Amino acid sequence: MNTTRRTFLKTSTTAVLGFPAILGAQNPNSNLQIVGVGCDGKGFSDLKEVGSHARAKYVGFCDVDSGRFSKIDQMFPGVPHHVDFREMFSKLGAAFDAVVVSTPDHMHAAIAMAAMRMGKHVYCQKPLTHTVWEARQLRLQAAKSKVRTQMGNQIHSASEYRTGVKLLRDGVIGKILAVHSWQRNGGNGYTKLTAPPAPGIAPETLNWDLWLGVAPKREYAPDVYHPFKWRDWQEFGGGTMGDFGCHILDPVFSALGLGSPSSVRAENEGLNEHTWPSAETVHYVFPGTKYTKGPSLHVTWYDGGRLPDAALAQLPAGQELARAGSIFIGEGGVLMQPHVGMPQLFPVEKFSSFQIEKQPAGNHYHAWVDAVLAGTETSDNFDYAGPLTEAVLLGNAATRIPGVTLDWDAAAMRLPGHPEAERLLRRKYREGWEIQPAG
Repeated sequence: MNTTRRTFLKTSTTAVLGFPAILGAQNPNSNLQIVGVGCDGKGFSDLKEVGSHARAKYVGFCDVDSGRFSKIDQMFPGVPHHVDFREMFSKLGAAFDAVVVSTPDHMHAAIAMAAMRMGKHVYCQKPLTHTVWEARQLRLQAAKSKVRTQMGNQIHSASEYRTGVKLLRDGVIGKILAVHSWQRNGGNGYTKLTAPPAPGIAPETLNWDLWLGVAPKREYAPDVYHPFKWRDWQEFGGGTMGDFGCHILDPVFSALGLGSPSSVRAENEGLNEHTWPSAETVHYVFPGTKYTKGPSLHVTWYDGGRLPDAALAQLPAGQELARAGSIFIGEGGVLMQPHVGMPQLFPVEKFSSFQIEKQPAGNHYHAWVDAVLAGTETSDNFDYAGPLTEAVLLGNAATRIPGVTLDWDAAAMRLPGHPEAERLLRRKYREGWEIQPAG
C-alpha cells in the first residue's frame, strides 16, 4: 500500500466511521440512487429485490471478494465495482442516496452508521447489528439523521406473519399469557467447530483484512468463515438466535407491542469461547402490554432441537409443532405461528368454524424505496428493529453466562450487578475501525 492510499484510508475511516462527513443530502433525482455492500448470497437476493423497483437505480456495488460480483453484474450490468465501502462512500459522495447492507453481521453497524452520518437511507439485513450497543446507536442515529430505514427480516411483510399479527391484535384467542418460540437448528451447525482451525491461504479474489473489518486479526481458514459459515462464530455472527431471532420473534414483538425485556436468563449445551452453543433456551420477561394478561409476559426461546412442551399448543393427535415458529398461549385458545406458514388456531374443535382472513402481503423491499421517495416511514424501521435486535442479542449475551438472571436497565443500557455480562453488550473494535456513538 502506498503512502497516498494509506493516508486516504486512515482519513476516510475516521470520517466515515466516526464523524459526520459534509457530502450532501439526497439528490433531487427522479430515481433513487443506491449502492450495495455485499453482492452474493443474501446480498444478491436483497439487491435483486430492491432493484426490481421501477425507480431504484444502482450506482455502485461493493464486495470484499471480487469473485462475488458475477451474478449481480448479469442482472445489473455496468455498475462500478468497489472492494472497500469507505472508498465507495467517499468517491460517490452526493451521487448516491441510499445503501443496501448485506454483509456478515459484524460489519452491519460500521457500514450503516457511516451511511446515516452522511444522510443516506439504509436497508440493513437482520440482525440489525452484532451487539446490543450497536443496535441502540443505529436507532439513535437514524432518528438524528432523519433517514428512512428498514431491517431485512423480509418475512415481516409476508402474508403469513401479517395474518397472525392481525388475529392476535384482534383478540381472537384473548389476551396473551405466554409465548414459546423455537428454531430446531443448532448454533454451530454449519462448521461443527469449537475453535479456529489451522490457517490457510485466502483466495486471490478475497481481501481478508477488509472482510475482518472491525473484528480482531485472525488468520483465514478455508470453508470456515467465508462465505456463510461466519454465522457460527461469536466474533462474526450470532448463532441460531442471531440468525433467526429477528424473524421468529418479529410477530411476537409486532403483535403484542413489546419493547425492552425487564430480565433474561439462559441455559445452553456446548458453549465454548469461539462458537455459539449447539442448543439453548432463553427465558425473557417483558413488561405487560394491552395485548397481554397481567403485569408481565414470559417469552421463551428454544433452539438446537430443544422445543416447548407440545401439549401447550393443544394440537390434535398426530400433529407436531412446526419446524420453527411460535405458540401464543391465550386466555381463550392457542395460536401457532409457523416460521413462514399461515397461523393455526387450537383447540381445533373450538375454532373449526372460524374463518381466518388472509392478509395481503407487502413488498418489504419496495416499501423501503417507497418510504424514501415519499418521505414516510416503514413498519420495520430502526425505531422498531433496534429494540427487537437488542432483545435478541441480550439473549445471546445471557447464553454466554448461563443460569444467571440478568435484570436489564434499558434506559441506562446496564445489567446491574453483572459487569461480566455488561462487557458482552459491546465489542472492542480493531484500531482504525472504531464506531463512535450516535451524534
